[in-house]
Amino acid sequence: MTTPHTVAGKVVLIFYGFFGCSGAILFFNLFLERIITFLAYILRAIHERGQRKKGLLGGGERRRRSSQGSEDEQLDSWKPSVYWVMLILTLGALVVALIASGMYHPVEEWTYWEAMYFCFVTFATIGFGDYVVSQRAEYPNVVLYRLGNFIFIVLGCCCIYSLFNVTSIVIKQVLNWMLRKMNCECRIRKPPMTRRNAITPGHLQRRNTVKTAVASGGGASGTGGATAAGGKGGAPTVTVTDADGDSDSEYRRNSGEMISMKDFLQANKISLAMMQKQLWETSQRGSYNNSGRGFQGGVGPLAILNRKLGQDEFDPAM
Repeated sequence: MTTPHTVAGKVVLIFYGFFGCSGAILFFNLFLERIITFLAYILRAIHERGQRKKGLLGGGERRRRSSQGSEDEQLDSWKPSVYWVMLILTLGALVVALIASGMYHPVEEWTYWEAMYFCFVTFATIGFGDYVVSQRAEYPNVVLYRLGNFIFIVLGCCCIYSLFNVTSIVIKQVLNWMLRKMNCECRIRKPPMTRRNAITPGHLQRRNTVKTAVASGGGASGTGGATAAGGKGGAPTVTVTDADGDSDSEYRRNSGEMISMKDFLQANKISLAMMQKQLWETSQRGSYNNSGRGFQGGVGPLAILNRKLGQDEFDPAM
C-alpha cells in the first residue's frame, strides 16, 4: 500500500493523477472503439453468411451482377444488435475473471468466490480495499505474479468498461420502452387555452370588441360575421368574431404592443429547433471531415457505440 507522505509527494500525485486518469479514459475509449469494431465485423460476417444460406444474397452470376449494389447497400446499412455485443462482452469479462481468479486463488490463499469478488470490484474500479493483492512479504515467482496481475487488471478493466457502456444503452432502451408502454399517463392534460393579449385580459378584449361592433352599427350573421369599425384616418377595420365571441383581434397586435412570454416562445420554437439542428450538423461535419488525420468521430463512449451499433436511441424492435 504505497501512499505519499510529504507535501511535495501529494502535489505530484495530484498532477500525475489528473493527466494519468485522463490518459486512462482515452485508452479505455480507444479500446472500446477497437473491440466494438472487431465485434461488428465478426457479427456482420455471420449475418452475411446466414443471408447467403437463406438465398437472400448471391445466387446466379447475372443476379449477382445486377444486385451487387443493392446487396452492398443492405450490408452497409445493417448494424449489429446491441444485445449480442453485450452478451459477447459479458462472456469475455467472465473468462478474464475466471482465469485471473485461478491465479489469485492459490497465490493469495483466497477462496475461489473471494477471488471472483476481488476481480469484479477491481475491474469495475470500485476498489473497496477489503481484498488487496501483494500484501505478503514473499511470493513465489513474484515478478511473474506482478506481471500477470498487471495484465489481468488492464484487460479486466477494459472489458468491464466496454460492458458497462453497452449496458447503459440497454438500460436506456428499457426505460424508453417502459415510458412508451405507460402511454404518457404521467402527463397532465390541460384544457386548450386561447391566446390572450399580454396587457388586456381575454374577457375584456371580447367586451371591447362587442362594444366597438355595436357602436359602428355592424353585426354578425350565423355563427360568424364581419364588423366594420372606424380606425385612424377614417379607414374601416374589419373584425371577425366566431361563435364563442372570440375575435381575431386577439391574435393581431400593433407594432408597439408587448407580447406574452408564451407567445414569444411559441413563435421562436421552430427557429430554436432549426438552430440546434444546424449546430449539430456543423459539429458532425467537423468531426467526420478529418478522416485519415488523427482522431475523428464523436466524443465519448456513447458516440462511439452509436456510430458502430446505431442503437443509441429507442429500439422499436423491443
